[in-house]
Amino acid sequence: MSNLQQRIIKVQNRLKQASAKAGRSDVRLIAVTKTVPQEVVGQALELGLDTFGENRVQEALPKVAAFPGAQWHFIGRLQTNKAKEVVGHFALVHSVDRWRLVQALQKQAQEQETVVRALIQVNVGGEGQKGGISPAELQDFLAETVQCKNLQIEGLMTIPPFTENPEDARPYFREMNRLFVECSNKGFPMKYLSMGMSNDYTVAVEEGANLVRVGSAIFGERN
Repeated sequence: MSNLQQRIIKVQNRLKQASAKAGRSDVRLIAVTKTVPQEVVGQALELGLDTFGENRVQEALPKVAAFPGAQWHFIGRLQTNKAKEVVGHFALVHSVDRWRLVQALQKQAQEQETVVRALIQVNVGGEGQKGGISPAELQDFLAETVQCKNLQIEGLMTIPPFTENPEDARPYFREMNRLFVECSNKGFPMKYLSMGMSNDYTVAVEEGANLVRVGSAIFGERN
């Protein structure tokens, strides 16, 4: 058994345990392939992974073209001038974090006569260096965004402040789940809650995540 296969099995087993603890069966694993060579992505696909996430458009597009049978998600900060390259290539964009990006995606999707499925990124930790809508502004932002006919909002995403101890992220995940439920109760379409990465994905699942973005725990530490 290869190291890659061992890591995949370990992550899948931990996900099953966290899902069982939370009484859930709807959690989907997104394998983050940032800096991962195409050869290794192919191996992961052969080992049963089917959903991959990329942070950078230039690195992502050759992989998307090489593995059209996989489902690809764009999870990184997206520049407005890259909207044209994203539309039509990704099943879900996780990182809609400002109105200019909403307008750019809507314009490109309209021109290409397609619909972009997306999540709103929430800056739940209030960190100045991170993108995302503030929790206080979320519902107003959603009310404007759902008017865009070529942009289909399906939920929320967050990246909490990084800590070595996964338990320190739990309050942020819990707050995101509260926002998710609140928005759903207000009639906004809330299907996916994307949160949790290699160091804290089990805690995220316990607090309501149904999409987790796991890179180094699957592919090893990056350079």
